[in-house]
Amino acid sequence: MRYRRVKRHISPQVKALADAQKIAFAPMTFQAVNAMLKFGILEFLEENPSTVDEIIEHCKISKYAAETLLEVALCCGLVVKTEEKFVNSLVASAFLNNEMTRVNFNFVKDVCYLGASELANSFEASEPLGCRKFIGNYETIYNALQFLPGDMKKSWFEFDHFYSDRCFDEVLKIIFQDKPTQIFDIGGNTGKFERACLEFDKDCIVNMVDLPENIEEAKKHLKNDRLKFYGVDVLKNSMPEISGAVFMSQFLDCFSEEQIIHILTNINKSMTDDTKIFILEPFTDKQIFEGAQYSLVHISLYFTCMANGKSRMYTEKRMLELIAKAGLKLNKKHENIGIHDYTLLEAVRI
Repeated sequence: MRYRRVKRHISPQVKALADAQKIAFAPMTFQAVNAMLKFGILEFLEENPSTVDEIIEHCKISKYAAETLLEVALCCGLVVKTEEKFVNSLVASAFLNNEMTRVNFNFVKDVCYLGASELANSFEASEPLGCRKFIGNYETIYNALQFLPGDMKKSWFEFDHFYSDRCFDEVLKIIFQDKPTQIFDIGGNTGKFERACLEFDKDCIVNMVDLPENIEEAKKHLKNDRLKFYGVDVLKNSMPEISGAVFMSQFLDCFSEEQIIHILTNINKSMTDDTKIFILEPFTDKQIFEGAQYSLVHISLYFTCMANGKSRMYTEKRMLELIAKAGLKLNKKHENIGIHDYTLLEAVRI
């Protein structure tokens, strides 16, 4: 008689094998979720526990597509099955109703997914080979932002704005405690902080510093007598004369450690003694929730294959070491900024 294995106690080794298979097939799971979102399966099941036939009829898909995708959805915990009806789990609901999950998913789908095939090569070359493979021979993705394809550009900016923009109300109150006469926003991007600054304080001069191509784009949408523009590559050009306050929101994580020291050293050389530097970052060692830390360390891989090939999301400890190497010191630290546990470091000249 042939021996038939029976599922009993699951050993750590068997559990490890199961987890390994989830990683091995993770790209397929990702695309299955994308297909279910595209076909409207998850949206339909959110309010309508349904049979396979009902899903086929409503979503206008084949029996093959419905059954195959639902099997995957059951295995990865997206749906649950009661008798013959399927209904969304809380995980599926997150893809539909949680903005952070939607933004992260679209960012990976539209910006990172194809380029991730060049991850190992990007590590070896210290260059964003994924970016160059799919959007041309740009030095970094930041030089190409205004030329990205439609969905890619939309998802990149939604991701970039979703996190740090939600800190601005708290950050402005902190920066303006000492009533600086002007602020230099280095890495201003589309100018959302500039708008917030100009609205918050009716007297302050706001200086936007970014790559020349991004500055030219920003000038089309930002008009104010108190706003000045500086098209500067911070790795190649000198800084303008700086006084008052410097603000960098999720900017330094776009550079390697050596580059960060270079940037901060140049700021130090260009600023007055009483200038304060405010660095806003979501540090990987300061996250309360597991999902937040998981997301941040994976964003480092985006920097590797798509952004610049050199940078990462940093720990607070490492950033403080880099600040010190640039001849600066920590003056104050403001924690739990915004809903995503950002940290605002206030640095001054030693």
